[in-house]
Amino acid sequence: MNFGIIIKVLGTLLLFESIVLIGPLGISLYYGESPYPFLYTIVILMLSGGAMSTFSGHSKKMQAREALGIVTFGWILVSFFGALPFIFSGTIPNFVDAFFETVSGLTTTGATILVEIEGLPKGILFWRSLTHWLGGMGILVLTLAILPALGVGAFRIFKAESPGPMSDKLVPKVKDTAKILYTAYLGMTILQIVLLYLGEMNLYESMVHTFGTVGTGGFSTKDGSIGDYQSSYTLWVITFFMIAAGVNFALYYNLWKGKWRSLFKNSELRLYLSIIVVAGLLITTNLLVTTYYDGFFETLKQAFFQTASITTTTGYGTADFDQWPAFSKAVLFLLMFVGGSAGSTGGGIKIARLLILGLVIRREVLRLLHPQAYLPVTLNGKAVSSNIVHAVTGFFFLYMLIIGFGTLLISLEGVGLVTAVSSVAATLGNIGPGFELVGPTQNYSQFSAPSKMLFSLLMLFGRLELFTVFLFFIPSFWKGK
Repeated sequence: MNFGIIIKVLGTLLLFESIVLIGPLGISLYYGESPYPFLYTIVILMLSGGAMSTFSGHSKKMQAREALGIVTFGWILVSFFGALPFIFSGTIPNFVDAFFETVSGLTTTGATILVEIEGLPKGILFWRSLTHWLGGMGILVLTLAILPALGVGAFRIFKAESPGPMSDKLVPKVKDTAKILYTAYLGMTILQIVLLYLGEMNLYESMVHTFGTVGTGGFSTKDGSIGDYQSSYTLWVITFFMIAAGVNFALYYNLWKGKWRSLFKNSELRLYLSIIVVAGLLITTNLLVTTYYDGFFETLKQAFFQTASITTTTGYGTADFDQWPAFSKAVLFLLMFVGGSAGSTGGGIKIARLLILGLVIRREVLRLLHPQAYLPVTLNGKAVSSNIVHAVTGFFFLYMLIIGFGTLLISLEGVGLVTAVSSVAATLGNIGPGFELVGPTQNYSQFSAPSKMLFSLLMLFGRLELFTVFLFFIPSFWKGK
């Protein structure tokens, strides 16, 4: 293990985090709040990052082992230091709670331990939602885009942090691929800020809620989340951008290059949109039959907002869906295991994996009829390698195993089965709200410190695609050279 390279790159990452904190520092100064929580954190980050960046490895060549170490340690370190403004400001004085909140932000989970939000400093709330934007596309991918000197083994870092079963470069150089992804990400961000500002939100609220939307995180400045806004325009704008953020960002690059046909032929995109439409219509029908809301359009709006929010793992709420009919809740629960597209900011299992699993099941059924036939798994007209098929099936098995084991551990808190299962599924899938004690009007503050640390680990597991973090629990990972 080349610890010199790992420490050096992590030092660069911490220096980058110190620069990012200038944004919320400026917000605090603008609103006349104390700047010291951010100043203290910036100084600590600069000292720590500066010292670490002076390290040098015994070799310039970075192997997969070092790249995985950088990604996992990087997310833990950024979360650790990112929690300091909450502690220094007194907003969240307990470290476990502050760490939980920061991990939840960076992994775009949106689970919170905060009971009252509206009275908190605006600079703190800005930083809280900015973590969504940083973590959505990946803070290391952003660092690769801005600081190409990070350099060695860049593709290994990019591949380890990118969501989905397949991570390909759009152009030959990784730094250029990272720039393309973040250009699309930034463009979507600016567009949504403008559209929300044209509605009932001021500029500050537009920025905060845009960070939570395009990053599919879900932190809000309101105790009632998006439900505190009365405009249908605002809800539909956020619904559209939640769905857009759940699309593979590589498709936006193809659109920019004029490759429109690739959009319509993409199997993952078709399945993703079909799931949202079908689930939204099922919930709409169920709510209409039970007359839960007054009028068709109000029902349609609420149903599709929550469908998009859960499918894309954003976690914003406009209603207490925990009080909806059992059928609607069952649909939302199943959507918790879907997630966004590969290469999007959404969490969950990912549409691409579910599509490959479905194709594998179809192949095995056909094999009963044609035992000797060659039946490859094909996606978008291309054969999926056996390595990817094995990785996807292994991922799905491990995902379900973690949910089962996590549910057992959380049930030791004495909570109900629905609370235990949904809380584990919501944190591992980077969704945020679940059902009952972790429903849309509740939070995670009632759990013990060990459970909050377990949830934090689950959030990191989900954001880093399980295997990246799981390797650290295998002794042979540390013994390799």
